[in-house]
Amino acid sequence: MFNSEEKLKLDFEKMVDNYGEALMRLAFTYVKNRQVAEDIVQDVFIRAYEKIDDFRGESSYQTYLYRMTVNRCHDHFRSWSFRNLIFSDKNFNYKRQENSVETEMLSETVHNVLGEEILSLPLKYREVIVFHYYKEYSINQIANILAISTNTVKTRLRRAKAKLKEKMSDKVGDRNG
Repeated sequence: MFNSEEKLKLDFEKMVDNYGEALMRLAFTYVKNRQVAEDIVQDVFIRAYEKIDDFRGESSYQTYLYRMTVNRCHDHFRSWSFRNLIFSDKNFNYKRQENSVETEMLSETVHNVLGEEILSLPLKYREVIVFHYYKEYSINQIANILAISTNTVKTRLRRAKAKLKEKMSDKVGDRNG
C-alpha cells in the first residue's frame, strides 16, 4: 500500500485541501494582504503538521487550526515588518450565485461596500463578525478560538453591528443624497 512517507504526504495534502481556503480567508480578514495571508497559512500548516502529536482533541481540528491562524496573525501585527508597512489592499472576495446582470451588479456593489466596511473595523470587531456571520460559528466557539469570554464576544458583536449599521447608512445616504 503506502509507505510512511507517502502516507504523511497524503495526510498533509488532505489537511491543505480541507482547510486551506477557509484559513486563507480568515488570515486575509486580519492582515488585508494576500501574500502575507498566504505566508501565514503556509506557516500554520507547517506548524500544525510538525506538531500533530501535540493536538489534545479538546476542540475540533478546524478550531485548532483557526486558533493557530489567529495567533499567527497577531504575531504578524507585533512584528517589526508589519509596523513598518502601509497596507493598501482592500479586496475582499465573496462567493456569489449566478444571477441576472442587474442583481449581480447590485449584489457586487453591496458586497464590495460591506467588505470594505468590515475590513475597516478595528480588529477586535472584525474578527467576531467574520467568525459569526461568515464562518457561522457559535458564540461559544468564537470565545474558544479567541480565548475571550462569551460576554465579550456578545459585546463585540453588538458594537460591530452598530458600527457597520452606522457606516452602511452613511454610505447609502451618500449615494442617495
